[in-house]
Amino acid sequence: MIVPMKKVTVLCLASARDAALEHLRALGVLHLEPIRPPESEAIETARKELTYVRRALEVLPSRASAAPSGRPADEVVKAIWNSIHERQAIEERLETLRHERLRIEPFGNFDPAAARALEARGLRVRLYQCDPKTTPTAPEGSALRVLSRAKDAVYFAVIGPAAAPAPAGAAEVRMPEIGLAELDRRIAEGEAALEKNRRALEAFAGDRAAVAARAAEAEDRLEFLTAAAGMGEAERVVWLRGYCPAEDAACIRESAAAGGWGVLIETPKEEDAVPTLIRNPRWVRPIQAIFKLVGILPGYREIDISAVFLLFFSLFFAMLVGDAGYGFLFLGLTLWARKKAKKGSNPAIALMLIMSVCTIVWGALSGTWFGLTWRPVVPALANNETVMGLCFLIGATQLSIAHVWNIVRQRRSPQALAQVGWLAITWVMYFAANAMVLNRPFPRFMLWALGGGALLIVLFMTPVKQLKTEWFNHVMLPLNLVSSFVDIVSYIRLFAVGTATVAVAQAFNNIALGGGVGGLGRGIAAALILFIGHALNVVLAGMGVIVHGVRLNTLEFSGHLGMQWTGVPYRPFARTRAGKE
Repeated sequence: MIVPMKKVTVLCLASARDAALEHLRALGVLHLEPIRPPESEAIETARKELTYVRRALEVLPSRASAAPSGRPADEVVKAIWNSIHERQAIEERLETLRHERLRIEPFGNFDPAAARALEARGLRVRLYQCDPKTTPTAPEGSALRVLSRAKDAVYFAVIGPAAAPAPAGAAEVRMPEIGLAELDRRIAEGEAALEKNRRALEAFAGDRAAVAARAAEAEDRLEFLTAAAGMGEAERVVWLRGYCPAEDAACIRESAAAGGWGVLIETPKEEDAVPTLIRNPRWVRPIQAIFKLVGILPGYREIDISAVFLLFFSLFFAMLVGDAGYGFLFLGLTLWARKKAKKGSNPAIALMLIMSVCTIVWGALSGTWFGLTWRPVVPALANNETVMGLCFLIGATQLSIAHVWNIVRQRRSPQALAQVGWLAITWVMYFAANAMVLNRPFPRFMLWALGGGALLIVLFMTPVKQLKTEWFNHVMLPLNLVSSFVDIVSYIRLFAVGTATVAVAQAFNNIALGGGVGGLGRGIAAALILFIGHALNVVLAGMGVIVHGVRLNTLEFSGHLGMQWTGVPYRPFARTRAGKE
């Protein structure tokens, strides 16, 4: 559920600003909304400091067994940055050396100093390259020597008078400062320096916790300065505004009484940008991993669809993967990840446990194991037409939930009758999809539902007072009716992608095992084909789940529900957790 919020305004004397902010930060329940743009030199300095420390933390190796160096965190950060700068310089130097080596490698190993000594005696050594179809000829009074040939060029040297012209059709190549042998020596030195730099950085692996704590301290300072700069100010009085969960309003009121502040706690208005805080039962929380991955959050005045999202996403995942063998593979990997993970609940791991079990159940029901068809528990699920019909039924059911939900929310408004109309239209489109795609008969009584549903929508979709500004909704109604049909049909992607996943698995099985597995060589080849093929198929199935399973919930279902996913995350003003990375 979306936690109810209260709008809070706190006033205090300017002299008590810092104390009030420290107290509010200790409470950790108030999501601040700047009253004015929080900008100052101190904030910019703090922001740079945070970036500075975070970057040091990012490059610091993580090794739990490493012992701390015993140096202060600031000294460690400075030493890490010295290593970063040194590494950058070494890498830039190595890149230049390697590029130069590639440039002169076709000319072989020679000493450029010897070439310059000849030039002091009146003979100049010049390097050239030309098209391989061109035969280079030496200018008069000069000697030409081809040094190497490649598919795209011929590389040669010309030794002769300084005034000698260049060979026809040739491009001169700049003489290097040093030869290949010296370049190789310097490259080896650079690579050794890189390794030394890496070891120097690893020496601070044991200081990771101290640097993480320093980053948290820098983040706290930035947030504190931002909060202070965002407060309103008039003479000796300053004030701030924010939002807190309704159940926490009492502790703010008590703190205001103890601290001598003024406080106003009120219900947010329609135009207020209220942050969204979602609290759900434990069994629903795993779906938050998908919300975080996709970056979506319902608005404060929208609906929390977490439970419905989880139920249907679990079914979509199972149908899109469609293979019990893959389900057991996911389950094994998830259990291994849970064992390796840090203590504490992980929504992603919990979600994968649910998805794995659902995939095993669906695969067993349809009789598919690693692309091999065994006796299905429900024989009807082995029939393509039956599964397509099931997809349409799932779509109509989920979209009906959306409209029933809207009816309940708008039950005191005439617009609830328009939602009744859309509910009727949803089932009309379900039968239309069955008729057009599966050649099933279309019930005549659904024509009455079509007419009645359309009439209810036309009459009640827009409040009378808003007809002047929202008349275009009626103009768009025919397109919206067509869109409702398309939404039902779009659920057939569950069948299409699931069938494709099984088909790809079967194809790799046939490639690996179709000719038999006689002999050790064939057995190894078959095992490699099966491993690579099924691994690729698992990746493709995962992409299908992200694209199609998420889409049906966040677009089709949410669209019928009227959700815009406009949520602003609730981020209370609080101290950063120690060691946060």
